[in-house]
Amino acid sequence: MSDNRRGENRQDGTDRSVPTDRKSPVGAPVIRGDESVAGTRAERAVQFDPDDPDSLADAAETVRQFAAGNTAGDHLDMLRGAAACAALVRGEGSYKAAAKRARDGLEGESRGTDDEDETATVSFIRKWARVHDLPRSVRRQVALGQIAPTAAKHIARVSGESRLLLAWATLDGDLTVREVRSVASAVNDGTPIDQALAQYDVHLGTLELTLPPILYRDLRQQASLEGRPVGELVADALAESLE
Repeated sequence: MSDNRRGENRQDGTDRSVPTDRKSPVGAPVIRGDESVAGTRAERAVQFDPDDPDSLADAAETVRQFAAGNTAGDHLDMLRGAAACAALVRGEGSYKAAAKRARDGLEGESRGTDDEDETATVSFIRKWARVHDLPRSVRRQVALGQIAPTAAKHIARVSGESRLLLAWATLDGDLTVREVRSVASAVNDGTPIDQALAQYDVHLGTLELTLPPILYRDLRQQASLEGRPVGELVADALAESLE
């Protein structure tokens, strides 16, 4: 559902709000420093402090290398680059000032991390700073490689609850980066997200679950006795447990 329809058609009748933006400090390696996600690399996770001149200089250099494609290019490296972009924007006060500082020393480098020919432009820094601002639940899936960083850039373009819905639909619908970009653009143009996803045969809220056989048996039996769809029983149980 789109942002202006939050709470409608919910089977439990509630409008349960969840964070759709980053809550931890800018530049903090919350995911990159999580051993359960980053393994041994967590110990080497870099924190970028926008209020520390030395740390800000490190962020500028990281953005230069990131924009020039001089990194390993894996998911954690891209999250580090995103953190550097966000910290640089905060420290310099604007995207334009951040881009100006990041481009110092970048001359002669060729391309960025995507299939576009990018350097440390305002657009480049804005895109990746937005990825850093995604909620932790989404950034974790990026770090694990479940959501491509280039798809995360387009998810981050969407605001509000639709941002989370697009992230989870990307996983459950196995959307390509191109499809995520198309859905994000449609949502930003005013199309309800369920309609935008339906164009790619992704039905919002449809999820395949694997249950223990006995629980599966009992669920089916209870749904039959009550004459209700299985999904309604699952939704009721989840609504209660997630309160």
